[in-house]
Amino acid sequence: MNRTIELSTREQIVHMLKTKEPLTAKDITNELQITEMAVRRHLATLERDGYLETSMIRQTMGRPTAVYRLSELAEGFFPKTYHTLTLDLLGELVQESGEDIIKTLFDRRKSKLQSKYEASMEGLSLSEKVLQLTKLQNENGYMAEYEERENGDYVIQEHNCPISQIASEYKHACNCELDLFKSILQVDVDRTECLATGGTKCSYVISNPSPRIQP
Repeated sequence: MNRTIELSTREQIVHMLKTKEPLTAKDITNELQITEMAVRRHLATLERDGYLETSMIRQTMGRPTAVYRLSELAEGFFPKTYHTLTLDLLGELVQESGEDIIKTLFDRRKSKLQSKYEASMEGLSLSEKVLQLTKLQNENGYMAEYEERENGDYVIQEHNCPISQIASEYKHACNCELDLFKSILQVDVDRTECLATGGTKCSYVISNPSPRIQP
């Protein structure tokens, strides 16, 4: 039995654009049977938030008409199962070659990231390296932020892990990230919380070998 999934007007518009784009406001109005004003209000909100791309098409008569497409940012509306495929492939590798092959793969990934990160940190102080590391992690989707403690130590907190499902299965991924931080910062780093083991974030305490002198 087919069941109709109840969607909000905004969700219906996004779904239509995903399956039938490009569309005009009139196309959407005719499909949803609601007022064009309501449709344009939703389109304006989606465009403001960066989920739409707009272009103009010329018509044989009258003014050009705006047509709408979903932007790359809008892909976040739709479910992805990349981690499922990755886990399946890694599972096949383990069956074929054993658990050590997974460690080798993550070690190679760490080495590549280390070379990339170190190149952007040459000549920087520890505080500048921590800032740069936070920026790089953000570019990779970790939603990272950092703070400096009163004793001069730093804390990097990552509120998202793009490979959390994989890291939950293969803990060596987390070990490699910790080793990466230690290698590029060249100081002691301690992970105090981890998303892959049930934490609300990944938290790293970075020891400053030259602590702040208290007045």
